[in-house]
Formats: sequence, C-alpha cells, structure tokens
Amino acid sequence: MTGLIAFREIVLKVHSRCDLACDHCYVYEHADQSWRARPKVISPEVVAQTASRLAEHARDHALPSVTVILHGGEPLLAGTARLRLVCEEFSRALTGIAALDLRIHTNGLQLTTLYLDLFAEFGVRVGVSLDGDRAANDRHRRFADGRTSHPLVLAAVALLRSAPYRHLYQGLLCTVDVANDPVAVLDALVELDPPRVDFLLPHATWETPPVRPDDAPDAYARWLLRVFDHWERLGRPVPVRLFESLLSTLRGGPSLTESLGLAPTDLVVVETDGSLEQVDSLKSAFEGAAATGFNVFDHTFDRVAAHPGVRARQLGLAGVSDACRRCPVVRSCGGGLYTHRYRDRNGFDNPSVYCTDLRELVDGVEGRTAHRETAAQLSDPAELARSQQELTRILLARLNADLAGDPEWAHAWELVAAVERTGDAGADALDAVLDHPFTRTWVLAALDAAREGRPGGPEAARRLTALAAAAVLRGGLDLPAEVAYRDGEVYLPTLGLLRLGEPGTEGRASLRVTGEGYAVRDGRSEHRFGPAAGDARWQPVRTWSPGPEAAPVALEDLDPYRNCFPRPPRLRLGAGEAEEWRGRLGRAWALLHEAVPGFARAAAAGLTTVTPLAGGPRAGGWGEAGRSGPGALGVPYAAGVRETALALLTGRRRTWLRALTEVTDLYALDGQWQHPSPWRSRPVPVSRLLADVHERVAVEAYRRATTGPEAGGSERIHRALDRLSAAAELTVTGKRLVAELRYELKAVDA
Repeated sequence: MTGLIAFREIVLKVHSRCDLACDHCYVYEHADQSWRARPKVISPEVVAQTASRLAEHARDHALPSVTVILHGGEPLLAGTARLRLVCEEFSRALTGIAALDLRIHTNGLQLTTLYLDLFAEFGVRVGVSLDGDRAANDRHRRFADGRTSHPLVLAAVALLRSAPYRHLYQGLLCTVDVANDPVAVLDALVELDPPRVDFLLPHATWETPPVRPDDAPDAYARWLLRVFDHWERLGRPVPVRLFESLLSTLRGGPSLTESLGLAPTDLVVVETDGSLEQVDSLKSAFEGAAATGFNVFDHTFDRVAAHPGVRARQLGLAGVSDACRRCPVVRSCGGGLYTHRYRDRNGFDNPSVYCTDLRELVDGVEGRTAHRETAAQLSDPAELARSQQELTRILLARLNADLAGDPEWAHAWELVAAVERTGDAGADALDAVLDHPFTRTWVLAALDAAREGRPGGPEAARRLTALAAAAVLRGGLDLPAEVAYRDGEVYLPTLGLLRLGEPGTEGRASLRVTGEGYAVRDGRSEHRFGPAAGDARWQPVRTWSPGPEAAPVALEDLDPYRNCFPRPPRLRLGAGEAEEWRGRLGRAWALLHEAVPGFARAAAAGLTTVTPLAGGPRAGGWGEAGRSGPGALGVPYAAGVRETALALLTGRRRTWLRALTEVTDLYALDGQWQHPSPWRSRPVPVSRLLADVHERVAVEAYRRATTGPEAGGSERIHRALDRLSAAAELTVTGKRLVAELRYELKAVDA
C-alpha cells in the first residue's frame, strides 16, 4: 500500500488488570470498558504471532529499529516467566532484521531483583509512574482500599537506581493535577534522579472536560509554567520531555512527544487477546474509539496503518481543526493530543479541550526563553562569519572523506594541513582563502560530482592545491607549494590568475614567497610575479573600496567558479573597463549612503567580493546572490548608477538572509505550508514570503529617498508582516527577524 507510515513502536498489553485503583486511569475509569472481556494475561500464541508480524513489518519497510513497550494494566503482574517469553520471542524474531528497543512501563509495586535481572539480560528499560511527593501521589494512585502506594514506589525506584540496574532506569511519568503543589512535585521527582520526566495532562474530552478547581481556562498552563520556572531555577537538572519538545519546536525542530506537535503517529497497540488497536488514550473518548477490527492472527500491521482512524492521526497540519490551522502555535501544540479533541457532535475535528492551556503554555515558554533561544548570528556579524567559516570547513571535510583515496587529493590535503600547523600566520592565511566566497561554490560542485558519481576528483585536487598555495603565499610561509595547472593557467584564490604555458597545456609548478612578491618555478626556469613584479603573465584580483572605513572588496572577474549566479559573469574586464566600473560602484555606494545610510552600512558589512555580470539590470534592478559563500555579490556590469545602487542594496540583503538561513533555523521545513503574498499570484512558502519582505523593506526605503514611494508599497509590506507574524512555522529567531523588519519599516514610514 502506498503512502503508509510504518509503525516503529508497538504497545504490547501483557496483562489487562492492575494492582492499584487509580481514579484517573483511562483504562478502567473512562468510557471504554473493553478490558473486562479480555484475557488477563497475554497468551504465548499472541506473543509469537505479534513478534512475527512486527518482524514482517520491519523487513517490508526496512526499519532500522523498532520499539516494543510492555504495558497493561500492570505488566509486572504477567510474571517473570511470561515476560521472559516475550523478550525471547521478540529478540529472536527481530534478529538480523531490525534493532529491538524493549521497554516496560510499570507502577513499580511488584518490581524486584528477579524482574530487574531479567530486564538486564534483555536490555529492557523501565519507566515508572509517580505523581510527585506523597501528598500528590496519594491523590490518585492508591490501592482499592485507599492505602498509599507511595513508599512501595519509592522503594522500587531506589532499587532501579542501584548500581547493577541504573542503566535500565528510563524515567518517571507524572500525571498533572493542578490541586498539587507544582514546586513540590518537581522537587520530589528530581530527587529521584530520573533520566527523564514526562508530565502528562489528564485524559479528557469536550464531553468529559478536565477538572478545573478554580474554573480557570488556563489552570493547567499556569501549573506547568510554575514547574517550568522552577525547572529553570534549578538549572534544568533533568530532561523534561514536555518542555524540551516545546523548545525544540520553537527552534524549528521536531516534536518529541505524541501529545504535542504535528508529527504523524507511528504507534499501534496489541491487546492481550491479539486485537490491534489505535493509541490507548482513545479509550477516554467513547466505547470502541480505539478499535480497528483487526488482530495479529488475521491482519498485517500494514492493514492497521491504512485504517482511517490511524491515517487521521498522520495528516499533520491537514489533520487538525480549521481553528488550529490558523493558530500561530500549531507547530508546537499540534492541536493537542488527538483524544483531547473529541466532541460527540463532530468527533475529533476540534481544538483540544486544553486549547487555552496549550496556547498559554507555548507562549509562556517562548516568552521566557526567546532571548536565549534566538540565534546569536541574527544580530552579531562576527558570530555569523564564524558560523559560515565552520560550515565551509565541515563541507570541505565531507569532500575530503569522499576523495581521500585519490593520491592527488591526499597530497594537496596534506599541504593544507601543513599550512594550518604553522601557527597563526598560516591559520589566518588559510581562513582567508577558505572564506573566499567561491571556495564554497567549488566545494559544493565537487560534492555534487562525488554524490552523482561523476569524475570530479582531478579538478577538485587542482583547486585544493591552488587553495593551499594561495595560503602559503598570503602567509609568507616557508613551505613547498606545488600547483597543478590546466590549459596553461592556474587561479590562486584571493590573489589572481597565473599563466604558466600555452592554452591546452598541463603541468606542475612550484611557488614560493620572495622579498618582493612571489616566484614560480616551472621546470628549470623561475619567474617572479606578484604585486611588484610587473610580470605580464600575472593578472591580480583587483579591489575596490566602498568607503574610507570599509575593507577593500575584490572585483572578482577571474575565478572560474564565479559562474554561480543566475546569469553568466563578464569575462576579464580591461583596465579601462575596470576603472570605469570602480567609478560607477563608488557613485552608487555614495548614493546609498546619502539616501539610506543605515541600510548602506548594513550592506557593507561582510561584503568581500563583487562580480560583474553580463548584460544590464533585470526588471526592478535587483542584485543577485549565487551558490557561494556569503560575501559574494553579482552586479550587472551595464547597469546605471541608480540601478547599481539598488543591486548592491538588494543583493546584500539577499546574500545576508541566505547566509543566516544556512547556519540558523528561521522557520521549520516539515510541511507544505503556503501563505498569500501581496506580490505573487499564488500562495508561497514562508521562506519566500520572508525573503520578499526582507528585500522590499529596503527597496521601499530607497525609493522613498530617491524617486518617491511605490503606490501601496508600505501597505503591502505591512500585510505580509502580519501574515508572517501569524506563521506557525517561524522559529523564535525567525519571529525576532520579523520584529526587526517591523522596526525598520516603522522608521521608513516615519
């Protein structure tokens, strides 16, 4: 069957009765009472058939691992013999097919060394239910005669924490009750040093709403935020899955729990009689809500995966109510747990009965952490540059892993390593050539060739030798720098183009530093070249300064990897052409500083390379970003001063945003989210809408200062910003960027 999401986790009900009488239990106290007609203990036949079905499913879907959670009732009531059979059957069935992650969830009352020795043998990790201190735990988790279970649970956890078994300790599960003291609850759980704590909202629906002692619609949010604040004060001493899931989704990452987020469910339940059911919490909705009509003897797991009820919980954004789809926190809350959406009249097509709580909880966690969770690269150019340097090195290391077996590449790589070992001078010189924007272009092209099986090794090795040689020359290092040239020339990144022979010739040459510049030895002869050598065979990279306080910018019309822009680059400019272009760039930059000084200063930051492109300006006159490092900008050579100024401004905005998105998460990319755009005929993803707004704020400022505002331009930007503010996929960093764009536009409108 196509489009199925495979089950990676099964809950195996090994016993259907319990030794406690918890009054908040969804199995025994809620709408579905099907447990009464089921066997108390799972049979060997059901165990064997379930293991076989899971192995079949894992093989058919090529699953690397599967998780089996032993559950109940109280699973320890099944006894060690039956639990050993379960462990043996699943271990045998999955051997050679998928890794098996065995877990058990228990109230702990029966836990002894006999069980823990068995669990240690099979690597079964143990989670224990505990609602906090004695007062909190006794509110619900009692024996049928009302006696406390708390001391017995503490004894079980103490045994689980002891040296022989500590590695089996998975964590504690706590059901929230707002009548309990949240600080005391967290302290009691933290004292037991769990590897993880899970806080769960009590199961409820719109027909059976949760208890709210003060009738406040946000009582559970306020309780959980008090826990969060105390968790923060304590320094986050243990992982809390609820909070870590929220922090993950606010950063653009995945949800870490089924109760939040939009990740599709991949869980199926096997009852003691072999019935295959949906997630257990559905038993809180109505009688038969979890039923599928399938069983392990007659049906595969794929049949269950195709069940409409299961598919409904795998639709992501499309599977939540219309109100939830319009909510800006839907990526984090996901509409809440599926069960909690139920209402008799329309099923599960509703927000969660905890909707107000979830909204306040997400907003509360975001408000408390946004200043720390916002990526430093957004406001710190130096941090952005460092992150980009690290990214280039990571990509280069990946390329080295692909080409390490090539002797030419290995030789060049050793020279790069030798440069870095020389100390600060070598490291700084190497950083300079690695930071050259078209180094990134070359690395990406070489990675593409390696991934596609194309013969890119020789070309990659030639570029790496040239890169290493350029670092040797820049750093004035006493190292051998041998380059391989093709078609009679070699380009030394950041320095220039050296002609070593006639077109069509190939060979090798050695480079070294001299007192006045550089020297090249090709065979028996040696020639000087460089800034002071006056060698006609040497074409240096020209530079241009945007202003007295700005660093020189390379006018890059030599690097063969400069062809990374949407339109082709110009060939090498003649001396007169270069001088004319410098003048045009200078006048354009002066115009920017006069018209929009703040935007001009921001555009100058990080600009290292400008490449002349063929032809005149495109419609609108905007600049172009290429597949390169962040400092490069392509500008049409034939553009006039005003168009060149606009190209510099918009191109830098575009390259800065691209550089930021390469090293930070501004939005999540886990769904086909589309938004109306004031400038486009069709809805666009948030990435496109954000990029449009980011450029058009600057364009609006420039036009107001030079030719007058565009009719309706500011209003359209405001509408787009409003849509971005409501976009659920924006991360805290993305939201901060939108806020900064509002500040920029406010200054423009003033």
